[in-house]
Amino acid sequence: MELVFLGTGAGIPAKLRNVSSIVLQMNEERAASWMFDCGEATQHQILKTAVKTRKIEKIFITHLHGDHIYGLPGLLGSRSFQGGTEPLTVYGPVGIKEYIETSLRVSQTHLKYQLSFVEIGEESILFEDDSFRVEALPLDHAVLSYGYRIVEKEKPGELNAVLLKEENIPPGPLYGRIKNKEIVELPDGRIINGADYVGSPKEGRVITILGDTRPCSNAQRLAEGADCLVHEATFNKGQEEMARDYFHSTTVQAAQCAREAGAKRLILTHISSRFTEDDAIELQAEARELFPNTEIAHDLAFFKL
Repeated sequence: MELVFLGTGAGIPAKLRNVSSIVLQMNEERAASWMFDCGEATQHQILKTAVKTRKIEKIFITHLHGDHIYGLPGLLGSRSFQGGTEPLTVYGPVGIKEYIETSLRVSQTHLKYQLSFVEIGEESILFEDDSFRVEALPLDHAVLSYGYRIVEKEKPGELNAVLLKEENIPPGPLYGRIKNKEIVELPDGRIINGADYVGSPKEGRVITILGDTRPCSNAQRLAEGADCLVHEATFNKGQEEMARDYFHSTTVQAAQCAREAGAKRLILTHISSRFTEDDAIELQAEARELFPNTEIAHDLAFFKL
């Protein structure tokens, strides 16, 4: 898995930072991608990356401010024009369905794939299958804003093929039963316990992506023990009062959330356009004083998870 930051700015597009959009690439895990927010010109940013629009199977919208949704109608239309035929689901606050359907209807955009919607309640497990679970909780913003917690489920241990070979157990259909930890009788009469040839389960990863928010308890709940926390940092150290007035967070408040939640890694995004590239170095340093494993995202940056 990797996170691709298509837009890392706050409010309006700027020369150095486009508005919010993140893609979680899961090429190995499910041969698909999930998008989080889709600000204006997101599809232009995609053209500069390895992200494939037709591979996006889910879009999670944190809130309905324009810098997080104005790119959606164009992206959905382009996915169809580029040959995307697999179903796509959009998750978000109440109103996201009306916004998209109205935009597509007025522009007479006809999609060649099934588009469905999940509008979120107060607290919800939005999606779950054998590999992943996605949870959402409301945050503290000027409008209803959600954070998302993506939980990768535990993976089975790997089959110890070296040990099997050493014990003269030839490859074949029996390997499937051995991997399932069954008691197996071999062709030569030996009876083995498959559990002796399978490694320990591999713990899944947890990724937390928060929408715009002031510091709040739900942000910490979503970030608890996360391998990676993506947190907005619209303001810098010392601007806590301004951040509160505008329903946002500072670099230090993001670092406090990561530390108190026991997260392993923090990535800052949603950076105000008033900050320059040189300022970004200082913003990262402010957060690192409190949470050393902090990075600041830039447009088109990607982070392996």
